[in-house]
Amino acid sequence: MTDRGRAQRTERILIARLEELACVLERTGAPHEVISRMLESASVATMNAVALNLISADIATDIWREAETKHPEIAPLRRAA
Repeated sequence: MTDRGRAQRTERILIARLEELACVLERTGAPHEVISRMLESASVATMNAVALNLISADIATDIWREAETKHPEIAPLRRAA
């Protein structure tokens, strides 16, 4: 797999994970503490992907910004994590 292929795969995984977390929050009413921990885990995974040069910091920022725009309820939980 090429570097770009790995980057695209990593981007898709992160986008899917954030979408999944937002849906859990919206549909299940899971406790905010649980969602905050999951968002923290996704944030750490994002930082690791950037550190390993799997995705750029700009792409990571864009992915999180898009997720928070689409699902504004995750923004305060991410900051609380």
